[in-house]
Amino acid sequence: MIFAAAYVLIAAEKWVTRTAAALGGAAVMLALGISDAHTAFFSEDTGIDWNVVFLLLGMMIIVSVMRETGIFEYLAIWAAKRARGRPFPLMVLLVLITAVASSLLDNVTTVLLIAPVTILVCQRLGLAVVPYLIAEVAASNIGGTATLVGDPPNIIIASRGGLSFNDFLIHLAPVVAVLLVVFIGLCRWLFADAFHADADKVDELMTLNEREAIRDPKLLVQSLVVLAVVLAAFVLHPVLHYAPSVVALLGAGLLIAVTRVSTEQALQDVEWPTLAFFMGLFVMVGGLVNTGVLATLSQAIAGYAGDNLPGFTALLLWGSGVLSGVVDNIPYVASMSPVVADLIGPDGQPQVLWWALALGADLGGNATLIGASANVVVAGIAARNGVPIGFWRFTRYGLVITAVTLVIASGYVWLRYFALAG
Repeated sequence: MIFAAAYVLIAAEKWVTRTAAALGGAAVMLALGISDAHTAFFSEDTGIDWNVVFLLLGMMIIVSVMRETGIFEYLAIWAAKRARGRPFPLMVLLVLITAVASSLLDNVTTVLLIAPVTILVCQRLGLAVVPYLIAEVAASNIGGTATLVGDPPNIIIASRGGLSFNDFLIHLAPVVAVLLVVFIGLCRWLFADAFHADADKVDELMTLNEREAIRDPKLLVQSLVVLAVVLAAFVLHPVLHYAPSVVALLGAGLLIAVTRVSTEQALQDVEWPTLAFFMGLFVMVGGLVNTGVLATLSQAIAGYAGDNLPGFTALLLWGSGVLSGVVDNIPYVASMSPVVADLIGPDGQPQVLWWALALGADLGGNATLIGASANVVVAGIAARNGVPIGFWRFTRYGLVITAVTLVIASGYVWLRYFALAG
């Protein structure tokens, strides 16, 4: 009931902010003893996921420093000029960049880098900002599905199932490529009203020299070197064994140490309300775990497995899609993965259940504003820049995108692992 009440407040967006609703719900759970200090702050299963919080904090600091260089203005002008100021080609370009980057990085890092560029370019061209941000968030969740490092739920699944980077690439990248093509076509229809640029602003922008936007070349070089090291460390995680959160914090500390940017400047653009929202949300979801709600839902889904593997696989995929739209897909996968591991057994078969869980959780994250971490991060950036994304506005588009992508994913799973398997 507490989670449901907080969810209603988050969705209503009338009485309190979503951060206040999440923290308030967390406080009530702590006051009633549903969670305690240990389970809320120290437990890996039911507490705040500090890896997510500090990964976001570190990357926000790096992005804040990079903002001082003018690189985002440079990229905004470059992207707009490549698209010749045409709104739909610009969206396609930004969607493809976001999707590809999200498959190589985690999707949260990607949107932290891309969202500021998008806001600037839309403002330059007189375009509505929100449709472009929503399209990018969806693209980040779709693109992140393709690889082990692209979306946090995939990392949890890989750890629990003993799956490699190449396993994800072989099994999920093909369907992600199809989903992106379909999604681009969907954008043309969903956001048709947003493709109206100011002709005078387009002409003005085409005359600009993007190189003139760089205000501090030395700081830019320093920032790009540190960012490259951080991204390389993300990719080399299997070798270096540094958690992404540690890498992000080390990168942020190094950047502040080697540059003339003050600590105050580095921290000024950190989305503190977004970080607090995540903390409250994690505590509330931990309360659902403590009371057995998520386990009951997971076991209910698992109870239909029986001898009908194709039917159960479809149920797992769609059930994961629905539940990941209601609770953040990270704690959902953390709760569901042990159930799937038990069903698969020690021989690692049938592996298709892992792919159904990954597709459902990753794509279902597009359904609502709190379905995935990237959604919440972009909403925070948008609000800070005066273009808030309403819960229901996001959900109106997100439900369509989720339904279409889940239908395609279901067809892919059935065709590859059942129809053509024999």
